[in-house]
Amino acid sequence: MQKISLDHKTILVTGAAGFIGSNLVRRLLRNTVDTQIIGIDNMNAYYDVSLKESRLNELEAPAFHFIRGDIADKPAVDDIFEKYHPQIVVNLAAQAGVRYSIENPDAYIQSNMLGFYNILEACRHTMGTGIACADEHSGSCPQCAPVEHLVYASSSSVYGGNKKVPFSTDDSVDNPVSLYAATKKSNELMAHCYSKLYNIPATGLRFFTVYGPAGRPDMAYFGFTNKLLKGETIQIYNYGNCRRDFTYIDDIVEGIIRVMQGAPEKKTGEDGLPIPPYAVYNIGGGQPENLLDFVTILQEELVRAGVLPRDYDFEAHKQLVPMQPGDVPVTYADATALERDFGFTPKITLREGLRAFAEWYKGYYQS
Repeated sequence: MQKISLDHKTILVTGAAGFIGSNLVRRLLRNTVDTQIIGIDNMNAYYDVSLKESRLNELEAPAFHFIRGDIADKPAVDDIFEKYHPQIVVNLAAQAGVRYSIENPDAYIQSNMLGFYNILEACRHTMGTGIACADEHSGSCPQCAPVEHLVYASSSSVYGGNKKVPFSTDDSVDNPVSLYAATKKSNELMAHCYSKLYNIPATGLRFFTVYGPAGRPDMAYFGFTNKLLKGETIQIYNYGNCRRDFTYIDDIVEGIIRVMQGAPEKKTGEDGLPIPPYAVYNIGGGQPENLLDFVTILQEELVRAGVLPRDYDFEAHKQLVPMQPGDVPVTYADATALERDFGFTPKITLREGLRAFAEWYKGYYQS
């Protein structure tokens, strides 16, 4: 593994106004020295844009430059690389959501496939550039430097309907059950290809059900909260028998930060060609929660925070329904590789995380 310092670097974060992206930028601004962070986000209306704008407002700092643009726009991506010469790239921009991929597949091909291709192409055009100007600059200036590490978001959705649990990165993931999952698996294949052909250090991160304050409104915990507050009935899929490996946002960001600092090492094989400097890790708590238990804890924390009244009749507002197309009954992360290589396993409990979310929700929507 090649150790990388995040100080005195230029870091590109795509999807910077998103849930994970904005939290990552905030952490980088707080914990790095003399680091320039470039963020790009198309600010689409998949969910409430004002929430994205609120996240961005908290990131205003001299070291952060935000670009409203789309990674599916190749000239825009190329312009960023030509102007800023990022040494570390974190690709979090993607069209998310399993069910929405059934309703609007075009968005997934544009962002998740074409957009990621544009990022890979931009990275590969930096490789080897230090050789051409080594005499003049000794290969040390930012303009000469190739991308040191590409970190990109994959998803636990790639495991599809795998029966073996916990899910390991050694498992076969050739049977996706949604277009979203198929695009994320494709990202891993594309990154491996570019890593092999152009010696780009690349690491994919399979995130497991990320949640927390200022999260995505399309996620179950957020949608449940909105419906309970309106007195509507929430639907609990697979008759409550789904289990999810929920991962709190701070744990996700800690995992990303650690992985950013450890790029797969460049090596040459017996054939004289590069061995792909490529890796994939799960980031999940390794403690899947039953969906019924999850909504019970959520309701308790919403009452505690004052979002719901203390006499709220929760039982009258829930309905057990069948599994939805594209969904899976269980997600369960084997994160031993992350612990082995980076000394980190997510630790924040579901109750701690949902308490933080409930308190944020009260302050953001009801103050």
